[in-house]
Amino acid sequence: MRFTELDAVTLDAYGTLIELADPVPELDRGLRARGAEHDPETIAHAFAAEVAYYREHAHEGSDAGSLAALRLECVRVFLGALPSELDPQEFVDTFIGSIRFEPLPGTLAAVRALRRRGLALAVVSNWDIGLGEQLAKGGLGELPAVSSAEAGAPKPAPAVFLLAAERLGVRPERTLHVGDSVVDEQGALAAGFRFAPAPLDSVVAA
Repeated sequence: MRFTELDAVTLDAYGTLIELADPVPELDRGLRARGAEHDPETIAHAFAAEVAYYREHAHEGSDAGSLAALRLECVRVFLGALPSELDPQEFVDTFIGSIRFEPLPGTLAAVRALRRRGLALAVVSNWDIGLGEQLAKGGLGELPAVSSAEAGAPKPAPAVFLLAAERLGVRPERTLHVGDSVVDEQGALAAGFRFAPAPLDSVVAA
């Protein structure tokens, strides 16, 4: 692959740009503050159940109302898996506040290197409309974010890739997508993009 043949690079979020900081300590503090005590393993198991639910439903959080409903249901899944009798509505802010993403090693330098090549960049991810907010918290707020929720369908459907190309004003065949999963590759190729597997710093160095 030659970068001179590209006008843009799109990047998957989780697993390619960012990783999840351990939410268990913060969740533990929030639960204890409400008189609910659970061991860390139980909290981690319940969080994993919430993650599994979220992955299937992330694209449903397409506006403020549906995002609030999605977050409430995610918290309901989490509390139900503990189990806990806490009111999900009262725990939503604490739960969302415990979720924090950090750039993967080498990410920030790789993004800067792509920018120096004059390439347009965007993040393309199976996520709700809060993707940009989470990227900003991780120090990547300058990157345009295009989520499956905006496109109306999750990867591997090509819609989110095509929406990104439209927003960037580039042709799909001159766009490279970097991702860490089969759905990234399938969706990118279906949209007419090129594809390279993560890690991002290896792609930049190639």
